[in-house]
Amino acid sequence: MVRERLVALGFSDADADTLAAHFLDAERRGKQGHGLSRVDWLETGPVGFDPAARPRRLLAEPGYERWDGNGTLGYLALAAIVEAQLADPPEHARLVVAQRSFPTGMLGYWARQLAEGGLVAALTATSPARLGHPEGGPKLAGTNPLAIAIPSSEGEPLVADVSMGRVTYGDVIAGLADEEELVPFGGEHAHKAFALALGLQLLVDSLVAEPGNGAVLLVARAEADPLPALRARAVGFRLPGDR
Repeated sequence: MVRERLVALGFSDADADTLAAHFLDAERRGKQGHGLSRVDWLETGPVGFDPAARPRRLLAEPGYERWDGNGTLGYLALAAIVEAQLADPPEHARLVVAQRSFPTGMLGYWARQLAEGGLVAALTATSPARLGHPEGGPKLAGTNPLAIAIPSSEGEPLVADVSMGRVTYGDVIAGLADEEELVPFGGEHAHKAFALALGLQLLVDSLVAEPGNGAVLLVARAEADPLPALRARAVGFRLPGDR
């Protein structure tokens, strides 16, 4: 049913499969704001996108790539970027900048794929300005999540994926939160999340070559395998990204 709704929006069978896999994985993980509610959201036309568009790799160097969403959804831009990194991993490390790429969805989903392929990944992406200063005032930054994924020789990677908002905009879309709740997380320590949100906002804004929301990915080959020792110390506790 999900796939059929996406095809009805004009997406190819392959792109509909990619999007459906993301939304259904979010539902399985209890992330309803990134799940099926996003299909409803796309059907209402809140963001302009061309379902026939394809992301483009504009520049490819040994340690750097630049991509352009080229009118497609950020989900599909990141899917293409992840596929490209797995097909041709960096010798050591590579910075990937994606301009005009929105919405990008649950960033841990993309970082996990890289870690399952044996790569260390750190991924952030911007959104429309939705977070203001903890003391109020205008909206200055997106909720700007940060996902970090670490591969493990024991199989399951560690995936930390955190938005800088107390709630996500997806929670608002899904009817799980009010827009007034879109503030930096942390209560009396919210200035820390606000600082991270601004830092990530300016990091991406300073690297994309075109106006609009984008993403920045650092992908690298692992030089060590710290997860088994961590999991041994954390027996009985759920670690970030555990199923």
